[in-house]
Amino acid sequence: MFGLIGQLIGGLIVGVLARLLMPGKEAFPDGPLGWLLTALLGVGGAFIGGIVARSLWAAENYAAGWVMSILGAILLLVVVRLIFGARAT
Repeated sequence: MFGLIGQLIGGLIVGVLARLLMPGKEAFPDGPLGWLLTALLGVGGAFIGGIVARSLWAAENYAAGWVMSILGAILLLVVVRLIFGARAT
């Protein structure tokens, strides 16, 4: 239970950093659901960053570092924007 909460908090940090690095707004809703989607974006980014790193250079038990997690979250954010479009500011 606490592992899941820790992953969501870490994912929220990674997701927020990815959203700050990419200009513009996403099609995420405002409020708690938007924060949850941002956390899930960060967790998914860490997963994708780990897969990319393992396929290129890392060992079998590699856990994605902060940089690869943020790059993976940015990649997911680009995909989300391509699918759902950006919200007008």
